[in-house]
Amino acid sequence: MKFRRLLFLSLLILSSWVEMSAKTRKVIYVIMDGIPADCIERLHPQTIYDIAAVGGYSRGYAGGEVGTYSQTPTVSAIGYSNILTGTWMNKHNVQGNSDIKPNYNYWTIFRIAKEQKKEYKTAIFSSWTDNRTILLGAGKSETNNLKVDYVADGYELDKVHFPQQKNSTEIWQIDSLVIDKAAQCVKDNAPDLSWTYLWYTDDAFHLFGNGSYSDDYVLKTDRQLQKIWDAVKYREKNYDEEWMIIVTTDHGRSENGHDHGGQSQRERCVWMSTNMKNVNKEFSKDQLSHVDILPTICRFMNFEVPTNLLFEEDGISFIGKRDIYQLSAFPYDDTITLNWKSDGTAEKATIFMATTNKYKEGGSDQWIKVATVPAKQEKYKIDLTQYTLSKFYKFAVVTANNHLTRWVER
Repeated sequence: MKFRRLLFLSLLILSSWVEMSAKTRKVIYVIMDGIPADCIERLHPQTIYDIAAVGGYSRGYAGGEVGTYSQTPTVSAIGYSNILTGTWMNKHNVQGNSDIKPNYNYWTIFRIAKEQKKEYKTAIFSSWTDNRTILLGAGKSETNNLKVDYVADGYELDKVHFPQQKNSTEIWQIDSLVIDKAAQCVKDNAPDLSWTYLWYTDDAFHLFGNGSYSDDYVLKTDRQLQKIWDAVKYREKNYDEEWMIIVTTDHGRSENGHDHGGQSQRERCVWMSTNMKNVNKEFSKDQLSHVDILPTICRFMNFEVPTNLLFEEDGISFIGKRDIYQLSAFPYDDTITLNWKSDGTAEKATIFMATTNKYKEGGSDQWIKVATVPAKQEKYKIDLTQYTLSKFYKFAVVTANNHLTRWVER
């Protein structure tokens, strides 16, 4: 008896020591606007690939699933919102770069951080003020008066210090200042969650399309990015911290490089570079998407996410274990067959269903447990006559390490 008690106390002490000795985790993600993946891979920018050398680089996709309810235009503010909320446009409701009306019921990663029991400091460094004031909804009642602790933005509104210049290069000057502010804040204050947004590369492509001018500013922006990467490495070397950095873009470009917004392969193709070593199979060009960033950050930071919000997420963490992926649904008469793919790592998959979409309006949906089946079965047929018949259904398939979601409209 004494031995068992002693063993229990020893394990308790060891557990406490491990918890106390664990490094403090921090995240910064960077959006470099409108750079196509083929451009990155052709130019091989030094900083982006230095980060990837620690972790990994992969292509991914924007634009949701073509031809379904989640199809999403490949437009800037929409792309930022895909990343911020882990959902596609049918949920977050950001439909363009102007007259923006987000559905704040789909929390951003910033709100998730602020709703944790532990206090987390957040930061935004942005060449476009609307990222904070509208997309994040800082200070709005609809976001529970979201507070961002460190802010560097508003410069594009300052026409005295940043007057309009040829080829809009005042935006490049703003980007440079934003990166300086971000690097200094990381080095001095180390916010727990930070977003840096850089604008000018998108302007360069809009103005000149594919060519040496755009290439030049991609490489210039990458050289500026080095300041943030150096600040992250400084923190890890001098403090007991572990940092996640993700560098990505919001959309690709049309064939000539000038435009974007459609569903062509090049417009949908994005890329990511990260220092995370434990990437899983989701971090591959066939699987990876914008909406995977939020669940990845949540997993790394060990954020708790309410179930109703969790069952709205469209993505999967690209670090740690992944059990299932690629959920689809096939309605036929009064049945719906769910199909998914299994990595063979999970024993069971539990299927939940809701017949309403009250969450969209700020309410709660009743999620019904339909069945628990072997995950390797990769299929389950639901007889809808056993439940309340509806024109609309939401599904969540849940395993030990991840979950998948799907809507069905009949």
